[in-house]
Amino acid sequence: MTDVTDQDATDTGADRIVTVPNALSILRLLGVPLFLYLLLGPHADVWALLVLVASGVTDWADGKLARLLDQSSRLGALLDPFVDRLSIVATLIGLVARGILPWWIAAVLIGRELVLAPTLVVYRRRGLPPPQVLYLGKGATFLLMCALPLLLLDLAVPATSVVAHPLGWAALIWGTTLYVWTALLYLLQCYRTARAVPPHPSAPGHGRATG
Repeated sequence: MTDVTDQDATDTGADRIVTVPNALSILRLLGVPLFLYLLLGPHADVWALLVLVASGVTDWADGKLARLLDQSSRLGALLDPFVDRLSIVATLIGLVARGILPWWIAAVLIGRELVLAPTLVVYRRRGLPPPQVLYLGKGATFLLMCALPLLLLDLAVPATSVVAHPLGWAALIWGTTLYVWTALLYLLQCYRTARAVPPHPSAPGHGRATG
């Protein structure tokens, strides 16, 4: 996941849309349905693995290029994490459908995103940007983005199973644990923000009954 934040983009005043990092994010976005088709349609596991690895490489590259080429943008700050999460969710669904992962692991990881999504409303109503990404959260994402290709490699190339299987499961277990832990940290941060900062009068939804 790229570490270009909304605040970074705002500070540079970058409203650009056509940039190399954004093009890479769009390419990754287009790779999501292609990956699912290859994995669930013809069961072309090696090709699906190559698409997944290419997605991980471009994910790393777009953040580096954004800084190297000075092409940070507001669109990139929103698009990149969205594609990251969509890619992880799609990969989880595909691996569960193929029987590679138990459904409850996918439920935990996807449920984490559903639980955290409403916290953005808390910040928006207070006129605040989303919280900075925790480095621990980046570590969790990195582990998951290593675990999922390794587990697919275990299926696609059985000769690698002796290495890919234990490494994939170790990365998955640690990544899932950190993913859940960082979710608790984000929820605590949101709770503290809600108590310390009153809703902004001009913010959307201010003054409405919440039920």
